[in-house]
Amino acid sequence: MTGIGVEAGAQAARSRALAVLRVRGRALAVALLPAGAAVILLTGASTGRLLGPGWDAARWIVGVLAVLVLLAAAAVGVVVARARPAMSPTVPIAEDSAPDLYRMVRDLADRLDVPAPSAIALTPDCDSWLEDRAHSAHGPPPRPAPDEIAGPGRRRAPVAPVLVIGSPFLWWMRVGELRAVLAPVIAGTGPSAHPDIAAARRFVRGLDAAVAVASTPGRCPPVRGLCAALGWVARLLLRGCREHATQMERGVAAAAAERAQAVDYGLRIVAQEQVGLAYAGWDRLLTRVALPAWRMGRWPSRLDAGVVAALTELSRRDRLAEGFTSRLGERPACDLLEEPGTVDEATSLLAARLFHGGPAETGPGWAPVDWQAYPEEVVDRTWRTDAARLHRVLDSLGVRPSHTPAGPTLARVLDHLAEEDPRPARHAAADDAGAEQFPQGSPTPEDETRTGGANGFPDAEDEAEGEDFPQATRSAALAAGLSAELAREGTPLSGQAPDSPRWDDCDGILPPFPLQPQRTARELLADHVTALVCCAAVDTAGAAPALDWLDGPSLLLGGERAADLAPRVRSLIEEGDPGPLRDWLAASGIRPEKPVRLV
Repeated sequence: MTGIGVEAGAQAARSRALAVLRVRGRALAVALLPAGAAVILLTGASTGRLLGPGWDAARWIVGVLAVLVLLAAAAVGVVVARARPAMSPTVPIAEDSAPDLYRMVRDLADRLDVPAPSAIALTPDCDSWLEDRAHSAHGPPPRPAPDEIAGPGRRRAPVAPVLVIGSPFLWWMRVGELRAVLAPVIAGTGPSAHPDIAAARRFVRGLDAAVAVASTPGRCPPVRGLCAALGWVARLLLRGCREHATQMERGVAAAAAERAQAVDYGLRIVAQEQVGLAYAGWDRLLTRVALPAWRMGRWPSRLDAGVVAALTELSRRDRLAEGFTSRLGERPACDLLEEPGTVDEATSLLAARLFHGGPAETGPGWAPVDWQAYPEEVVDRTWRTDAARLHRVLDSLGVRPSHTPAGPTLARVLDHLAEEDPRPARHAAADDAGAEQFPQGSPTPEDETRTGGANGFPDAEDEAEGEDFPQATRSAALAAGLSAELAREGTPLSGQAPDSPRWDDCDGILPPFPLQPQRTARELLADHVTALVCCAAVDTAGAAPALDWLDGPSLLLGGERAADLAPRVRSLIEEGDPGPLRDWLAASGIRPEKPVRLV
């Protein structure tokens, strides 16, 4: 039954591929139609039948139209054939750097009776797929094997696609689990080797790339008009073959899944559970651990090793599965690489570029950090940077210093946010953020937030209403000032690092994909107040910055994680009630009146 299912899926894919090619054939027929009419008219004149002024005019009109249509069709054909489809950003793995991995993939392809992938690459994501790079913008395609070279009267066999593997899979999964996960993916090289399917895919990818070329801005008006016509034709053809291409890919996927049923079927069920677990751990590691480092110009150099630590910690806390320790005793898939550390570093840098938009190389403002140095170089530095920004905003708002003038203190923030203001809430923020507190000509935080600011931050009053700040007078004004300060610094609240090269400035690379939405004003204020509390804990109570694999930066008090700080900070900034936070500080031995060290 498996063979019947495979053949049915492959047959469906081939029929849909032929439908796509028929769309291409009809487009070619339409382009040749005026030329055919011109040939008929010229033949009639040569035989002495279609003569007269009317026929002469028709020959000229149809002849000129045929030439124009042929030129346009040739231009479209050249652009479609030469356009380079966007390639997924990956880390290529040479065969000499991972001979065991290549051997496993080839053995699996032989077992499935399909062509082996032409190369292997890693992606910083929890997914795996086949990618045709015959028209890659990153170099020529791999050279075909001797048996792939077409002889007289034979069609040349397509070059096998590249196997792209999610890097977290290699570090988290065992070798057998990785083989079970890759079996359906590698099985897809079978239908991909069919000439009709390969030709249909090239045609669709070429049309898609032609649309991207036609949409490129910055051209002169005549060229822009030609590109608009090219884009219209490419979109028309894409609409004509979209449904057929979708059904073709579904047929290919169905045939591949059916073919892989016979390979490690029982182990694949367990492996799919590990896929979901790896995805959850990877997402949490990026958003909670990597993102704080990226925001301050550092990139963790061992993200894949970090996901193992994160998932191990998750399993320890939640007891996800029995026999977990024995599973970790099996050979991890990263052992199939000769130098896993080097590969991990390359994929970690690619993850930083892909998800945050960082530079391609290390530099003074973009340096790697290992996990041992993360608490000191990322957590502590982030806290002190945020605390310093908070005090600068308090200075700009004219908030009086705390009664201990030896340096910045936590007590200053507690007193300010807890102090009742007799003025109406609607006018206090504007008065506190008056123009006299800023250099002449510089907008106040409220002015910037009211007009959208440098980064389009919302109005302070709107923040107070939308986020339900009961203590709108103090909290909203301070949050607006922090937003304006970040805007002046050029630091985004999420997404791409400031002044960093964009992926779309590179050849064939996608723009960065932000991991989290923009932080709201309340979240921003809570982060800064929490950072100041942590600085005070480190400087006055012997606490230490630490890294929690699941929750990111954390504070250690007496060797234990301080997990009950967030609700007390929220009580301060939302209700103006410092009582819970002061009680927590006293119980922890933290002295808010003592000065803290800032950057």
